[in-house]
Amino acid sequence: MDELHSPVRRPRRLPPLSSLRAFEAAAAHLSFQRAAAELSVTPTAISHQVRGLESTLGQPLFRRLTRQLALTPAGLRLFHALREGFDMLEAGVHALRERSASDTVTLTTNTAFAAKWVLPRMAAFRAACPGIELRLHASDLLVDLARGDADLAIRSGSGGWPGLVTAERYAPVCSPLLGLKRVQDLPKHRLIHSDWQPQARAPAVWSRWFEEAGIAASKSRTTRAASGLSFSDETHALFATLAGHGVALLSLTLCAEELRSGALLQPFGPALATGSYFLAAAEGREHEPAVRAVWQWIAGQAGLRVRPAG
Repeated sequence: MDELHSPVRRPRRLPPLSSLRAFEAAAAHLSFQRAAAELSVTPTAISHQVRGLESTLGQPLFRRLTRQLALTPAGLRLFHALREGFDMLEAGVHALRERSASDTVTLTTNTAFAAKWVLPRMAAFRAACPGIELRLHASDLLVDLARGDADLAIRSGSGGWPGLVTAERYAPVCSPLLGLKRVQDLPKHRLIHSDWQPQARAPAVWSRWFEEAGIAASKSRTTRAASGLSFSDETHALFATLAGHGVALLSLTLCAEELRSGALLQPFGPALATGSYFLAAAEGREHEPAVRAVWQWIAGQAGLRVRPAG
């Protein structure tokens, strides 16, 4: 077994690291005062550290001239050895920090998708990508990938872009406790609304659903009169629906688990197409190993095989 991996290791016989750092800085500047400024200590502390090192080594490292320092031959040899060693140590720490940063991926998406699609899959992500830290940025406001605000984004839209995660449809959903089964009984129940961004091209709002369902205007007015709950966040509308407070137009993707378990039901259609969720990578980051691994994991969870596109 080589020495590097041997369980029996010879202890290092080195002077205190603080004295070696003090000497290396003083030797580089040939000044205790400038070395003190570099290490954020006092010149007296540097002088004490150097004298202690000289005592440990049994020989002088500096010639102390009037208002000037000069290295002795022993001091010059030690300075070159320490400078090389500290340079290697600094490079190793820097490389470790760079790798740590490169293994952190920031994913941004809207709050509802983050809560109902990404978070339930985090255990699967950690198992699939144990060396990657995934930072989830949940916001309904768009972030600028080009500016470096995030590495990956999942956003809804109506374009035919690469990186399709899932098509999105909204339909009336309610608790089975309401006993709602027929569209004719909808006017008897309170409607639950959630806000949409102004730029949404095909929002899933009740007025649009009434039109696509072919419900007469008079009945839609009666139904709207029975409404009374409105939320800015779709997840809050989901919670209110689970509690039996009314009927909501909810994403069939985001409430899929509740529909499977029977906690919610879709009593009737139609389902409204609102676009799809797409995955985008920041330009220039799409081929980095950590970003690519997260991309492939998301694609796998969505049952897709697509390549990263910035």
